[in-house]
Amino acid sequence: MIHSLTSQTWLQFGLVVVSGFLTGLELRGYLNLRSREEPDKQSFSFGTSRTYTFIAILGYVFAALDPTLRVYLVGLAGLLVFFALFYYHKLQHRRSGALQPLIGLLVYSYGPAALLKSPWFLILLFVSVVFILNARPLAHWLIDRIAPHEMLTLAKFLLIAGVILPLLPREIVFSFIPASPFKIGVGVIVISAISYVGYILKKYFLKRHGYLVTGLLGGLYSSTATTVVLAKKTRRMTRPNRTLSAGMIAASGVMYLRLLLLVLFLNVALLRLSLLPLLSLGLLTLVVAWLVDKKGRGPLEDSSAVADSNPLELGAAFLFAFLFVVIMILTQQVILHYGKSGLAMLSFAVGFTDIDPFILSVLGGHFPHVSMQELTGAILIAAGSNNILKAGYTAIFGKHAVVRCVVVYLVLLGLVSIGWGFFISGTFLL
Repeated sequence: MIHSLTSQTWLQFGLVVVSGFLTGLELRGYLNLRSREEPDKQSFSFGTSRTYTFIAILGYVFAALDPTLRVYLVGLAGLLVFFALFYYHKLQHRRSGALQPLIGLLVYSYGPAALLKSPWFLILLFVSVVFILNARPLAHWLIDRIAPHEMLTLAKFLLIAGVILPLLPREIVFSFIPASPFKIGVGVIVISAISYVGYILKKYFLKRHGYLVTGLLGGLYSSTATTVVLAKKTRRMTRPNRTLSAGMIAASGVMYLRLLLLVLFLNVALLRLSLLPLLSLGLLTLVVAWLVDKKGRGPLEDSSAVADSNPLELGAAFLFAFLFVVIMILTQQVILHYGKSGLAMLSFAVGFTDIDPFILSVLGGHFPHVSMQELTGAILIAAGSNNILKAGYTAIFGKHAVVRCVVVYLVLLGLVSIGWGFFISGTFLL
């Protein structure tokens, strides 16, 4: 027991010393880099890397000597005096940055973090400090490129997801809505978050890449919108470009993988039945898109126009939530009055609209009279008819010489998906 305690003490102390020393080194590197970037400004430094090592050791020793942390708090008060004098000196020279005092306080907390938490907590704290010190170029890049209203929209979304969502009732409130408000909120947040990833990547990080990448990212946001935009581009091409076709096919492949993610997050009980069809159809379509892309490389293109509205905007989110509830009520009524045949026909019909509200209603609703097979079949049927819709859009908006193969493949993919859905649900096997 004594040997175990001694080993633990050595581990804690060693982690504190190493973390404090490396944090000091990282801070010195940051200050040197900043002084080279701004040679006309006077630089200020609160000690060396050894200073921060001793701050970490003091924090550990004071926290270990008194479990009530009163000695630690006395040391903290003394350290705050030193930092206050240092910051006052900076203000006298019109420098207001408070980074070094903040880093010093974090380093001082390494000791109690090692004593009161697991070693992974201290490592996480250290890694976070190092990451933030090295994030200055990334922060400037984000400030220069990302619009301020995007950050506000993200903050509102996080407020809803982290504060409001946990407060929603987890029981069904109205009998005609077969899901609790909490489950409805989870569905909207999950679909919005997946769409947001594609939106951010396309708009800010991968704006000028090949059409295959455009299709892959557009499939996360909206495969239908991506297909329409790329189909319209074919009419402006002076010669056929196979990479546009690859992008349109890839968007539908990602749609199946996106549906698989929704199943995983919202109704894992359906994963056993839906994994094979969704994964195989998605991967097969992506392989076809890759093969088409290999036959022709087009120019890099700005893909930001594919997604011109932030899916986290509150107006869009509330509208989606409203459609989600309406489709869920409609689905329940169809099931009650027409059974599984009615559900299959509804699945086919909603595929010619936005399928996300229907998919979420299937995954998040409580339908006691419907089997897992029938729910899985409904997802596949809706995805299949949506592919036929995209084939129609492609034929209408695209140049026929370019999009002919896309139309044929999307129709075939849609028919296979619909047929697989009917087969799983057993609708025509009565």
